[in-house]
Amino acid sequence: MKIVFSSLLFFLMVGGFPSNLYACISSESSNNNSLTNADGSVCDEIIFEGSISNRRDIDWLYFDAQSGHVSINLNFNSRDDFDWQLFDQSGDLLTAGETSQTPESGSYQLPQDGRYYLKVFRYRGSGWYDLTIDYEAGDGNGGNCGYGNRPTKPGNLQSWLSVQSGQNDSDTCPPLSQSAVLLMGGNYDVDEAFSLRVKPLVEGGDVVVLRTSGSDGYNDVLLDHINANSVETLLVNSRAKANSDYVDWAIRSAEFVWIAGGDQADYLNQWKGTRVESALNHVIDKGGVLGGTSAGNAIQGELVYDPDGVPGIYSEEAVSDACHDYLNLSTFLTTPLMQNIVTDTHFAERDRMGRLAVFMAEIGAPITGVGVDEDTAIFIRADGTSIVDGDNAVYILREDANTQLTQFNCNQPVIYTNLRRYRLTAGDSFNFVSGNSSAGYIYFSIDGGIGNFYSPSDPY
Repeated sequence: MKIVFSSLLFFLMVGGFPSNLYACISSESSNNNSLTNADGSVCDEIIFEGSISNRRDIDWLYFDAQSGHVSINLNFNSRDDFDWQLFDQSGDLLTAGETSQTPESGSYQLPQDGRYYLKVFRYRGSGWYDLTIDYEAGDGNGGNCGYGNRPTKPGNLQSWLSVQSGQNDSDTCPPLSQSAVLLMGGNYDVDEAFSLRVKPLVEGGDVVVLRTSGSDGYNDVLLDHINANSVETLLVNSRAKANSDYVDWAIRSAEFVWIAGGDQADYLNQWKGTRVESALNHVIDKGGVLGGTSAGNAIQGELVYDPDGVPGIYSEEAVSDACHDYLNLSTFLTTPLMQNIVTDTHFAERDRMGRLAVFMAEIGAPITGVGVDEDTAIFIRADGTSIVDGDNAVYILREDANTQLTQFNCNQPVIYTNLRRYRLTAGDSFNFVSGNSSAGYIYFSIDGGIGNFYSPSDPY
């Protein structure tokens, strides 16, 4: 039976599987009809249930295996005729099961450790199928969790690798339970968010820090607070580096990826449409954790404020004109739990309530704004639950039946009334699925045509 996951509820479970496996799936998503959107990982000897509805319905799946023998068994109703094809990571066809037999079975000698793809399709009929793959899973002792050996590092790539005392930098494979995102607002980091929120999910795993400038300031901090096996900082400041085998491997094999503060426009310029983008999405898909502070926070939402080549927009500028020259939004990651969300940082300190509301108006409903103050963090789990840590506040903005976007036209001030505003401080929670919160809300409005455009005058 086909299972369709909602974007906010999607998460992967590995409980009960061997500890060397991660993100094992047992049923398909609704968008796996291409190699780039393949469902995975289909784990060794775990039954995967899917369905084929018509001749245009093609299911793509992936698994990570060591070199060696693989057996594939596709079972389905005897009145149907379903087939499969096996591809390597480059998309080259290796072998196929395309007879009229039920089940459709076959085997192959995998030439190397790495990722492999299966295409399941129909010759005749429609309905359910069960797929079982028998292979040697990566275990971190030469197999590197199915990611193969560490590639050669490009000579011009700056990186800093720190390893836990008494361990080596072999990739580790802690079992992952559910994906999550950690958003910080800039200035000082919130250490308890690392130790209380991220550590229980990825302890003993590998961490990658991404940036386009700076150095290894996070290595010792994250090694300590997360009890990581290793922390590697990568200075990925060109698209060539972002497309390198080394960077792709390091990100994909990590359990936690942290994006430092910097320039979000530069991040988008160097990483959007590269292997960095797909690798970051993979970390979430396998049940890992993504996070970032300041610019590293800003690029986590489905929509990203992108001040590329223009000054950063102030709230008073954003509310003055719905088509302001400094107002630009882009897309980057496809993190399921961050769909329909736009974020902002340094929030109350730089009065960004107005501009976040305008970002929401620009996108259109349904949309949620998440503004994070400095020295503050919100940890959002794949099931939609969240919790706040730190010294200041996180602001959640949402529309409801009372909200009206009265005026949103070029060359005219924005008039946006009765937005819900939740103010969350340390220990407070918000559920991004149900909308329930431990904190109450107020309504606030914006009229960009008057001097103090907020009502009430202090929406914080």
